Amino acid sequence: MSADSVQRQKNFCDKENFNFPILSDENKEVIKAYKAWGVKKMYGREYEGIYRYSYIIDEKGLIEKAFSKVSTKTHAQDVLAELE
Repeated sequence: MSADSVQRQKNFCDKENFNFPILSDENKEVIKAYKAWGVKKMYGREYEGIYRYSYIIDEKGLIEKAFSKVSTKTHAQDVLAELE
């Protein structure tokens, strides 16, 4: 899920040839509910932004696993290993 606009997400999916849409939460209501929005620091500067968190959610809507440290290079493999 992203805080980017629906159109921006659609453009990204089209460009990358994704077969599925990426969720958009421009108002950040869901993102904040999942505690994935807050103060970040980079190069000594503080700003608000989205955290790279991932959640595995079961059929009942319960969080089975939360990933708070996400490496974009290995995350897909990390999630698949958790699901095995």
